[in-house]
Amino acid sequence: MLTRLSIRNVVLIDALDLDFRGGLGVLTGETGAGKSILLDALGLVLGNRAETALVRAGEQRASVTATFEFSQLPAPVATILQDAEIEREAGELLIIRRTVRADGGSKAFVNDQPVSVALLRELSSSLVELHGQHDDRGLVNPKGHRVLLDRFAEADSAGLAKAWASWRAAEEQLADARESVENARADQDLLLAHLAELTEIAPQAGEEARLAEARAAMQKGERLSGDLEELRHLWEGSDSPLASLRVAARRLDRIAPEHPLLADALAALDRAVIEAGEAEERLAAAAEALVHDPAELERAETRLFELRAIARKHRCEVDELPEKMREFRAALDSIEGGEAELDALIAAAKQAGEIYRERAMALHRLRVDASERLDVAVASELPPLKLDAARFRTAVVELPEERWSASGIDSVEFLIATNPGADFAPLNKIASGGELSRFILALKVALAEKGGAATMIFDEIDRGVGGAVASAIGDRLARLAEGGQVLVVTHSPQVAARGQTHYAIHKSSEGTVTRTSVTLLDAGQRQEEIARMLSGAEITVEARAQADRLLEGM
Repeated sequence: MLTRLSIRNVVLIDALDLDFRGGLGVLTGETGAGKSILLDALGLVLGNRAETALVRAGEQRASVTATFEFSQLPAPVATILQDAEIEREAGELLIIRRTVRADGGSKAFVNDQPVSVALLRELSSSLVELHGQHDDRGLVNPKGHRVLLDRFAEADSAGLAKAWASWRAAEEQLADARESVENARADQDLLLAHLAELTEIAPQAGEEARLAEARAAMQKGERLSGDLEELRHLWEGSDSPLASLRVAARRLDRIAPEHPLLADALAALDRAVIEAGEAEERLAAAAEALVHDPAELERAETRLFELRAIARKHRCEVDELPEKMREFRAALDSIEGGEAELDALIAAAKQAGEIYRERAMALHRLRVDASERLDVAVASELPPLKLDAARFRTAVVELPEERWSASGIDSVEFLIATNPGADFAPLNKIASGGELSRFILALKVALAEKGGAATMIFDEIDRGVGGAVASAIGDRLARLAEGGQVLVVTHSPQVAARGQTHYAIHKSSEGTVTRTSVTLLDAGQRQEEIARMLSGAEITVEARAQADRLLEGM
């Protein structure tokens, strides 16, 4: 619950520290004393728009700090804090602070950690319910009616949300698979043509290098063959160098014994003949090795050109062509396999949809039943609140499938008809400010046992009523406050008398300086304040006696 509100430099408030307790707390004061300033200040820490007009004249900035204490943090609050990585104070303490500069701009903090205003708004829905004359959130906003009805029905919607998520996931997986299969089918003929072409040419790993090497060798042999042919003619003719050497060697052999030097010359000449013979053999071997079939060269070149052309077609290297073949085969296989998988995904999506529909219909029936019980509960609260002719209805409407969601297949809205024979319409469309506040009170009483925000605040819910109706309002506010915390800004002495704590708001002036202050009243001060509310400016003996009777009756 809200345990402390500290305000600095907000309009007429220079410094104010308010401690709150559980149960029903009432705030009273003369018109213009500054009750709305307190609510505006609280609205800052709840994420309302930061207006520079809230900063007290002459000050640079205003600040508001709200402290909440819990025996155990509400699950939504704990989740929000965990997601935002905000550490909690010991004892489940939650401190929210908001500052506003006079020159514009604001900052927000939760447990001294900077946060966004959006996070404050998210937190506020679980911390405080603020109901005022012109409240456009809470019970007035149809967006929250489904959650309130489910809470009243004690419906566990977590299973439905999980079923919805499973169905959506199955449908998305099915859509992706269908797209893949359709794309594959569109490319099937092209894939078949590519695979047939590659299968026919049958590329092999490393084939380009082998062909290029063989082609280069044959082209080189072709270039050298002419030179070798000329050399062959030189070595093989009768006047070839080798033949001449042999003739010279034979002649020298006959005369060599005649002189020692001739023997040396013969030995050298014999070596030359031997070397020349070896050269002749080498040339013959080279000529034989370089001999190639021109058709083989043509075949190698043709094959190499084909491989390179198809590689360019598929934008890859020649050595990557075998992998391309495997890719095409896999793509074609996936068409057949994808169609089989598609059947399984269709069945899975159908089953997930049936599970969702089954749970959604069960929740729909639960909502319809709960709506009837809620209508009866609210109807029983209307006569004492001087809304005898009014009727209340919870409209549960099945939505078309395209509007189904994790929350189910229904739209839920609270409707009222304030006059006999009048059509039902949304709360904020036909109810006056006073009627709207009383309808909200009746709803809150009907929904009270099913939980809600930790703190509820009502702003002048008793405007325009008195006597028995004001007493009925006070009685219902007290019932709401049992085991919780309700704060109410009131002009009604009957409501004020029901408060367990009573705060009086005063406005005072010192020269040109005007200040608003708040005092926690004791028993005697309470009697005097309620007497003032009964009699006006001059408190009479009769007013004090009536105040005593109101307080004693509580």
